[in-house]
Amino acid sequence: MTQQRLSFNPSHDERARQGYVGAIKGYTNMIVQADLEQAIEAQVVAPMAKAGSKKTLTRQDIEQASAKLPLYSFWSNLTFHSQDMLFKTVGDTVQRTKQDQEALARALTSRPDKKGSLTLDQDLKISPPISTVEIHRMPGGYVTETAPEDLTAARLYAGTIEIYRNAKAMGDGSQAGSDAIGQFTAQTVKSYYSDLKPRRILDLGCGTGEQTVAFKRAFPDAEVYGLDAAGPLLKFAHAWAESEDLSVHFHHANAQATGFEDGHFDLIVSHILFHETSRTVMPTIIKEAHRILAPGGVFLNLDVPYQPEVTPLPRQVTNHWQVINNGEPFWTGFAESKLPPILEKAGFEHEHIFHDYERFGAGQYLVFGGRK
Repeated sequence: MTQQRLSFNPSHDERARQGYVGAIKGYTNMIVQADLEQAIEAQVVAPMAKAGSKKTLTRQDIEQASAKLPLYSFWSNLTFHSQDMLFKTVGDTVQRTKQDQEALARALTSRPDKKGSLTLDQDLKISPPISTVEIHRMPGGYVTETAPEDLTAARLYAGTIEIYRNAKAMGDGSQAGSDAIGQFTAQTVKSYYSDLKPRRILDLGCGTGEQTVAFKRAFPDAEVYGLDAAGPLLKFAHAWAESEDLSVHFHHANAQATGFEDGHFDLIVSHILFHETSRTVMPTIIKEAHRILAPGGVFLNLDVPYQPEVTPLPRQVTNHWQVINNGEPFWTGFAESKLPPILEKAGFEHEHIFHDYERFGAGQYLVFGGRK
């Protein structure tokens, strides 16, 4: 008998509305934002530079004047309200299919012949802002659940992420449930370290797990683990892996203190974890990753490519808007962090650290990490 699989399957009308919202977000991020950034350059940056100041301009110098531009208000409103529309349209699908999908998840994870596992820590304390902020302004945030089997938060996140990525030119046109980012990360590992034959792989901040399963496909002989602090997301991740008939082991823990023994993993990866992490916590996570990484193992991370040295001032302004208005409290802090010194302080040797940019779809990602 063919195994049933979890799915998102919006109805015809729901898919049309989601496509409409995706088009609005794409228009806002790709066209209106580009026009705004040109206006900031011409009407704010150039006049300030021409004024004769010898000081190198920073984002802070131009932010207040940029916010007074009419186009800034137009772009800001489009960005804010399209985010609400995104969660509303996907939320309609999530609620309509809630009972059936949660019943299927329950069946998949209770099978006597299931492939993977889920370990939850009921005493794990979730620190702010994950526990107090609606990251991305997702209603309820990542850790809200109304019942032990409630998958609403996870399905809302998983159903919106590809629309969001594609609108930000950080996707490849994939639909909900795609593991394209995980495949890209696995291929990047192989291209950087063709000699690496990992026995155990850990996906830090694995969230809803669609990307985690890509590592089992890419490295079928390895034991694959996913770790996240959000229990509701992990419940979905476990069901998703079982739905894909793949063996993945999910652990509910803080990335600062994983609970794994020294040298347990040959490959540790993350996708968009660190721009959701405070600058004070980030060094602790990297030090923990170094501890649980085996000698010769690789620590490789994908994240937002908006470091000031490669990002024009107008884009720095529009990026920082996300911190103030759109549930991205750590975006700028991550972008402005000097990662190689943090990696060195965590134990990675200078000559084995990497900090590169790799193309994906119409955009690119920052790829950083090291080999132990």
